Amino acid sequence: MNDKIIRQVYQVLEDRRDNPIDSYTSNLMKDDEKLAEDKILEKIGEETAEVIIAAKNDERLVLETVDLIFHLLMLLAYKDVEIDALFDEFNRRRGR
Repeated sequence: MNDKIIRQVYQVLEDRRDNPIDSYTSNLMKDDEKLAEDKILEKIGEETAEVIIAAKNDERLVLETVDLIFHLLMLLAYKDVEIDALFDEFNRRRGR
């Protein structure tokens, strides 16, 4: 499995969390009038619905799935979960 792009995206997410800039990602991971965790979870719900609709309509499934995966990775980065924990769990489930 080539995990390079996932690791690169995750590093950007961690950087935006730790060194906020004026960006979509930094703004979602920033507490303001709404808690960051709540904003991220709402986006995950929204993106999940979009994946379901895309699957049912046989259109944009890959694009919507990438959006969902991105926001799931953002949640993990926000919660300070190491990316290797994700890969380790996949390997554990495959009996490796």
